[in-house]
Amino acid sequence: MADKKTLQKREADKLEKVERTRDRKVFVPAVDIYETNDEIVLMAEMPGVDEKTIDVVLDNDVLTIRGQVVSEIPEGYELVYSEYDVGDFERSFTINESIDVDKIEARYQNGVLNVRLPKAEPAKAKKIEVKVK
Repeated sequence: MADKKTLQKREADKLEKVERTRDRKVFVPAVDIYETNDEIVLMAEMPGVDEKTIDVVLDNDVLTIRGQVVSEIPEGYELVYSEYDVGDFERSFTINESIDVDKIEARYQNGVLNVRLPKAEPAKAKKIEVKVK
């Protein structure tokens, strides 16, 4: 019988330099990254995230994705057993390509964040006109 491997949520490392303002766990989302000649596509699993809380920021070649999960316990009930750990999601990536920041797109559907990062056109040579007085 083959061994079954289950993908477990990985809690983000607690960095000494980073202080969190929310007292809850933060998980590292599982991510697939695809690249073509024209773009980089990032797909991150972030189940349970409220789409209004998703942040996608590209700053100084670092792409950071964040999402907050709202835990819901039905009114009148008390949690007595849990196999699903609730927490927010956060992960950062260094982007080595020049990205056209005006064309970045992000979509969230069925617990998956899809970020499309179009590559910028290479700087084209431009002839500079020299004016004479």
